[in-house]
Amino acid sequence: QVQLVESGGGLVQAGGSLRLSCEASGGTFSSYSMGWFRQAPGKEREFVAAVSRSGGNTDYANSVLGRFTTFRDNAKYTVYLQMNALKPEDTAVYYCAADQVFGVVRTIPKYWGQGTQVTVSS
Repeated sequence: QVQLVESGGGLVQAGGSLRLSCEASGGTFSSYSMGWFRQAPGKEREFVAAVSRSGGNTDYANSVLGRFTTFRDNAKYTVYLQMNALKPEDTAVYYCAADQVFGVVRTIPKYWGQGTQVTVSS
């Protein structure tokens, strides 16, 4: 059983940056691909970014491509989401997720964190 805890959310002005962190426990971190999702009020949860077990492969939603970067530190059991050039439409609860399969972590990952709120003011 993998436990995921996100941190780093908050309030930021449009154009600003935030870095989210997700610390994992309860499993071998390097065995899991990691993903980020978000859910805005009144909308469905959507895929944001994913990184493979080694960190060598990444994938991003078109809406964040070029602005967000995900990377991991397997020694620290932590995955990060660096968010730059934030827009009001990025406002959402951001969730960390894990699955042993890279393709699955981008769609229906097995493990989820509790989420962290990101609010971007205009």
